[in-house]
Amino acid sequence: MTKSEKVQFAITTLDEIYPTVPIPLDHKDPYTLLIAVLMSAQSTDVRVNQITPLLFERADNPHAMVKLSVEEIREIIKPVGLSPMKAKGIHGLSEILIEKHNGEVPASFKDLEALPAVGHKTASVVMSQAFGVPAFPVDTHIHRLMYRWGFSNGKNVEQTEKVAKRLFPETLWNKLHLQIIWYGREYSPARGWNLEKDIITRTIGRKTVLDEYYKKASRK
Repeated sequence: MTKSEKVQFAITTLDEIYPTVPIPLDHKDPYTLLIAVLMSAQSTDVRVNQITPLLFERADNPHAMVKLSVEEIREIIKPVGLSPMKAKGIHGLSEILIEKHNGEVPASFKDLEALPAVGHKTASVVMSQAFGVPAFPVDTHIHRLMYRWGFSNGKNVEQTEKVAKRLFPETLWNKLHLQIIWYGREYSPARGWNLEKDIITRTIGRKTVLDEYYKKASRK
């Protein structure tokens, strides 16, 4: 298969498996999505979805959030990990949204990335899922699969994002990045990986990745 045929195979297969694709983090508006994405750093979406209702019951908008102390926020979100940094970021960005953006989440990469604790990936998720702006946020699943499929060299997520944007049509980015995340979780995980279930990697995967998989399997 040529590179473009492999890309098309991945797109077609993902569409067959995930004709509609849910957004992993529960939210009701751009603000609650922003907070949920910030909380998801080095945590799981399942854990975040368990904790955000407790936080949003107390504060689901910037005006209510700044009335809580950083310590109060930290106590609520402690189970998601990195709570001191995240609590400070949540409180700080809520203050800035009130001061600079009339309490609204800005639909701009530049303005989002200027907020405390908001990096490029978080901004990309918000732009894509809250505002429908084409973006390709790369998480660990996408980074892993782009390497397994032979599409990127796996050096870093920044490079993977550039490659993904070059390979895939812009009109598909917002749906496709979610499809790859779900596929990575359900069919091509980092641990407990069963290549028999992973039709995409089995069909178009990087030769060295496949060889390594079969070598390990033969030792068992």
